Amino acid sequence: MAVQVLAGEELANRLKQGVADSVESWEGDVVWVKPSSIDRVARFLRDDTESDFQFLNSISAVDYVEYFEVVYHLTSFRRQHTAVVKSRVYGRESLSVPSVYDVWRGADFQEREVWDLMGIHFDGHPNMKRIMLWEGFDGHPLRKDYL
Repeated sequence: MAVQVLAGEELANRLKQGVADSVESWEGDVVWVKPSSIDRVARFLRDDTESDFQFLNSISAVDYVEYFEVVYHLTSFRRQHTAVVKSRVYGRESLSVPSVYDVWRGADFQEREVWDLMGIHFDGHPNMKRIMLWEGFDGHPLRKDYL
């Protein structure tokens, strides 16, 4: 059986029922959620039996200059589907979203990498420090305004 991408609208409807006021929008196979709700969204998507996203494939971030987007790719091996959840974080300074480390331990190094290279802090992460660059390195080199 092939793994299918869960439609954004279907995922958004599940989230609206499970985590009130978390969904900002959806398009195609992507759902955008409020940054402040990402930890509650993650826990719901893991624990909801219809979603069953037990595996976090990756966390990444994109700098669109006007805002940053934190991207979560999830998989349910039991349900044979995947999902993409994104969250937009506005501003250039003191950026943060809640950590999903308590939901998926695999978020540990991924959140640290996003912090290190993009400067997005994950609130509640137990060891939020640089992972690729040395302590004292000035800035976050994957930001568009780095140079």
